[in-house]
Amino acid sequence: MPRPRINRRIFFEPHVNYFKPVGIPLSHLQEIILTRDELEVVRLIDYEEIEQSKAGKKMKISQPTLSRLLKSARKKIAEALINGKSIKIQGGDFEMVQPRGFGRGMGRGRGLGGGRMGGPFAAGPGGICKCPKCGYEESQIRGQPCMNKKCPKCGTKMTRG
Repeated sequence: MPRPRINRRIFFEPHVNYFKPVGIPLSHLQEIILTRDELEVVRLIDYEEIEQSKAGKKMKISQPTLSRLLKSARKKIAEALINGKSIKIQGGDFEMVQPRGFGRGMGRGRGLGGGRMGGPFAAGPGGICKCPKCGYEESQIRGQPCMNKKCPKCGTKMTRG
C-alpha cells in the first residue's frame, strides 16, 4: 500500500479556474484538469522564475516531486493549447498558506494588511467561505474567520471566497 501524499503548500488563489477556446461551445470540448498544486508549480517556476530547489522548499516538497508536477502541468497545458481543449483548475493535494503581512494587524509586514474591515483581504460583512479542495461554499458568519472552519464535505480548511 503506497504512503499517503503530503499536502503541498500553495500561496496563490486563482480568480479564474476555467479556460476554453473562443467560439467553441462548452458541450463540444474535452476538458483537462489542472490541479491547484500543478498551477502553483507553473506559477513559481515559469511566472515568478524561482529556481526549482527554492520553489520545492517553499512548497515543502522535494525537487524531484516538483519536477514531476511541473512536467505534468506543462504537458496538460500544451495538450489543451494544441488540441483545443478546455482547462479546468481544481483539486490536488494542497494546503493554502496565507502570506505574511496580508490582512493582519494595522498595515505591518508588507504594508498591505488593512486591519479590521479594510485592505485587500479584510473580513467585511457579507463574505463567502469556500473550500479550496472541493469548491463547497457557505456564507461567512461575522466574527468567525473562514480559515477557522472546516469543509463539511471533505474536511479541508475553508478560505475566504
